[in-house]
Amino acid sequence: MNTDERGTKRFSVVARTRMAVALVVAGCLALVGLAVTGQAATPERLEFVQVGHWVYNDAAQSAFHVDGSTNRVDARADVPGANGSQVAQGDGSGYVVERNRITEFDKATLSVAESLPPPAPETPFVMEIAGGPYLVYRNAGQIVRLGDPAATVPAGGPLSRPVATTDGTVWAHRVDNGAICDLPKGAAVMTCPAQLPPGHGGGLTLVGDRPVVLDTTGDSLHRVGPDGLGEALPLGIKLSPSAQVANSAVGDRLAIADPERNQLHLIDISGLDQDHPSAKPISVELTKGSRFNGPLSSSNVVAMVDETRGEVLTYDADGKLKSTAKVPGQGTPPRLAKGEDNRIYVDSSDGSHVLVVNGDDGTVVDVDVDKAANTQTAGAPSADPEPSGEQPAPPQRQEAPPNTQQAPPPVAKATPPGAPRKVSASSGDGSIKVSWSPAADNGARITAYRVTWTGGSTRVDGSSRGTTISGLTNGTPYVVTVIAENSAGIGAGASAKAVIPGPANRPAGAPAVTANATADGKVSVSWTQPDLRGGTLVHYLVSVTGKGQRTVSATSAEFTGVTGTATVTVRAVTKFGSGATLNGATGSRKVTVPVPSDPPTITITGVRVGTGLIVDVTANGKGAPATCQAEFNGARSASKACSGATSLPINNVVYFGAITVTATIKTSGGTGTDSWTGVPSAGGGAPGGGGAPGGSLIWLGPIAMVGLRRRKEKELL
Repeated sequence: MNTDERGTKRFSVVARTRMAVALVVAGCLALVGLAVTGQAATPERLEFVQVGHWVYNDAAQSAFHVDGSTNRVDARADVPGANGSQVAQGDGSGYVVERNRITEFDKATLSVAESLPPPAPETPFVMEIAGGPYLVYRNAGQIVRLGDPAATVPAGGPLSRPVATTDGTVWAHRVDNGAICDLPKGAAVMTCPAQLPPGHGGGLTLVGDRPVVLDTTGDSLHRVGPDGLGEALPLGIKLSPSAQVANSAVGDRLAIADPERNQLHLIDISGLDQDHPSAKPISVELTKGSRFNGPLSSSNVVAMVDETRGEVLTYDADGKLKSTAKVPGQGTPPRLAKGEDNRIYVDSSDGSHVLVVNGDDGTVVDVDVDKAANTQTAGAPSADPEPSGEQPAPPQRQEAPPNTQQAPPPVAKATPPGAPRKVSASSGDGSIKVSWSPAADNGARITAYRVTWTGGSTRVDGSSRGTTISGLTNGTPYVVTVIAENSAGIGAGASAKAVIPGPANRPAGAPAVTANATADGKVSVSWTQPDLRGGTLVHYLVSVTGKGQRTVSATSAEFTGVTGTATVTVRAVTKFGSGATLNGATGSRKVTVPVPSDPPTITITGVRVGTGLIVDVTANGKGAPATCQAEFNGARSASKACSGATSLPINNVVYFGAITVTATIKTSGGTGTDSWTGVPSAGGGAPGGGGAPGGSLIWLGPIAMVGLRRRKEKELL
């Protein structure tokens, strides 16, 4: 490209930039005019949706802005940072976030402003929302607001992944005590209006811009309100403790990833606020052996990152795979981020590429940031060329202020460690075996772990990943908590689910059974998971009197054709390691099928010729099991179960002319009858009715039939 072409292209870019600014200014003046003339209300403070996404490129040591609508890099800011840094953006500033430093830059001039120390040397969770951005240091339990007013708010303990409503309220879940807390826009103190039951794990999400908590222990969803948790919506599936819920719903479905079981579930949430049954969950199989990050949702799409394969996967609300795309780059796994523009951004670990996920249809576009870094310089847009006709000088690379650019990164002071991760416990005979994954050291080596339970505690070396607690009372539930220590102090604790010590290979306890019956003989059974006594659930054995036994994986079943009073039994089948299965204690419930109050009805719809007569009826048992029978001249059909259209054959009878036939229906609610007089129709039997094939018929009158009977009796004498 020659000098004239470069000048023309640059002039075109500047002209477009100035035109865009002019349009914005004109729009603002119009709004001001409306406000002055009283034609429109003046907002206290305008909130702008942040468009696009910033990413930090390790090779260029710069932050780049990706416009998701055009899938292009349109801005660059040279900011010092460590490899793998994140970038957060607010209304007027951007922030390059490292483990040991937060560097602010001006989004208008793209120049460095100042550097701040973080509250903990860990990688925070970034939230770009109204009043923010926010950096959530989950292990340290600290929330940093970089917006106005800036603040660092202690949460009091380690946090799961937070969510935020459109009014700028941050919602967080304390993993150590189950508290559900909120931080309104501009506030400096958190309040905690709700709490999960002790020992229950979970996570937060949004449904209709309202917070909802997933209880992974109770396998249910609850609204969060000023009065605590709302009514439970059962999920219909069993989750592992490590299950992760998406940030928001996609239509009437909420995505929950269960990496331990290699499944992505899409739960119907239409019944969360309404009293009606929900549709069955949709389950999608994920690649076995892979590690996953996510799920993360937009308006119509769910995205997940397969960290093992380096791929981003997108699904619609029905669980249909929309796209699969490789994430280029080297180093740590890619990062998922939700933009305020309804797009999902996937950053490669080195910032060399950004994959833009369309939030409406799930398509993925790869933006090559490295390529843009080789052609784009930093700084604000250039001014118009001088009218003298001289060619403008090539754009100069804007350097950060010397003091900030060259100063060595400050080292954050060590803080108490984070909470241990993946704390689990299993029971033994008078003992409990507990294990955990390392806690974040937050700048100082972990020297020890404290393990506490009701009535005791112990202390193990900082390199330990588990221990066995002995001398416990069999049959007594214990909640075990693990706390990390370093030179800066004692960190937050994390607890395992309550366990009950007991002899090895003990059968499971008895489930609590609920059963309901309707007049049509349908019995619906549900039950709670019993104490598995340290074993692994294989399935349940469920039976109802007269209906045999079923093998069921869920916690509900349905039986039909039940009559009278029946007994429902449920047993949990468990297994210890590779040993044989054990049948647990029996939970039972008696149920009585209600007797209908109305007697049944029967209507004869026709009489046909077969090997004898075929009586067609419509039977209505009024919700109860019914039997029907037809009769002609003393001859009867077999009694048979009937409902709706039914055929009743009367075999080995003859007749002449018009005849009269009766039909009877019986149920526990009473008896009904109907009669029919006429000439039976010949041939054309209904399917399954046994109608006679076409041909001649000889009809004998009743008198001849009586004569034949008397003659036969004499021969016998």
